[in-house]
Amino acid sequence: MDFSILNPEIQKFIDANIGAPVSNLALQKNPFPDTNWIEILNQIAAKTKAKDKLPTFFKTENIIYPSKISVEQTSSEKTAFYKSTLVNGENLIDLTGGFGVDDLYFSKVMKNVIHCEINEELSAIVKHNFETLKINTIQCEQGDSYEILKNTTLQFDWIYIDPSRRNDAKGKVFMLKDCLPNVPELLSFYFSKADNIIIKTAPILDISAGLLELSNVKCIHIVAVDNEVKELLWELSKSFTGNPVLKTINITNEKIEELSFELNSISNYPNYGFPKKYLFEPNSAIMKSGGFNEIGLQFNLDKLHQHSHLYTSDNNIDFPGRIFEIQESISYTKNDMKSFLENKKANITTRNFPDSVEQIRKKWKIKDGGNLYCFFTTNMNNDKIVLICTKIK
Repeated sequence: MDFSILNPEIQKFIDANIGAPVSNLALQKNPFPDTNWIEILNQIAAKTKAKDKLPTFFKTENIIYPSKISVEQTSSEKTAFYKSTLVNGENLIDLTGGFGVDDLYFSKVMKNVIHCEINEELSAIVKHNFETLKINTIQCEQGDSYEILKNTTLQFDWIYIDPSRRNDAKGKVFMLKDCLPNVPELLSFYFSKADNIIIKTAPILDISAGLLELSNVKCIHIVAVDNEVKELLWELSKSFTGNPVLKTINITNEKIEELSFELNSISNYPNYGFPKKYLFEPNSAIMKSGGFNEIGLQFNLDKLHQHSHLYTSDNNIDFPGRIFEIQESISYTKNDMKSFLENKKANITTRNFPDSVEQIRKKWKIKDGGNLYCFFTTNMNNDKIVLICTKIK
């Protein structure tokens, strides 16, 4: 690894150009001919990306960044902090260390963390960064994590894995067996080294498909940031048998929204009802979980329709998602649309509705924006309706 990028003048240049279009900078002459210009530009692009996502790294001087793509793919500090709340004990090994953001947060709660990374250059970068951050409880090991784990005599409280999809698996259904490392194939080996395992996967992985490939799944954490699902965390315990818990997490600047329920639990819900005073739209983590009955049951809400996934009540409650006050409930008819919405300005959402947002806007000349929020949906009698709302949360 070429550490000339740490030259104080180069670092000053990088900081002065945070947020600048790299494509424009690329046309300039390299003011530092002894250092690769592409590498300098990469540092600018990657550090710009890290500003909001990785604030600890961003505000620390002399941090070296991998490629912009690597920064985009790494965990955010918000999700890394959440992972750190799941582990405890003395020893944790990260088999797919990457840029090391998760390990930074694991090191705050674990006595010893081992960061494994097969890429020699990336391993050197991470080692430098941890030293710069003055973290001395993380041991960086460069090489194949299977060999590292096989050759150690240590027993671990936790193994953490973030498998990557093989290039030849693109276009196929996302399966864990198509990833590196192949966790389903190696699971028995992993359990010989640790009693607890956390596997991070992309949100694209189907939960039921993942459960078919894995055993001893204690909990599945669906983690969203600002209502965008970022990752699934599969928590495995060697001694666990039974139904896993699904836990949905939505991390916002104000709070963390949580909902938990046991998978395959049976209830008498749903209760269906016509629109009342308030409308509730679950956050994206709950939508990914499929816990559409549980959300209504736990918050004592009526559901508008089996397939609408919208809920209603006469009471305003603390709800994990968006909350609206319903001003009007109208039929999706020519007369009602002309009276209430034609040529107006509104934010449109469709749920279980035949027309797309674009089709609705074009047909009724509705402009985007404003303070009105309109839900085009279907009620319990299968009638097409429009709920005209103001947003509370």
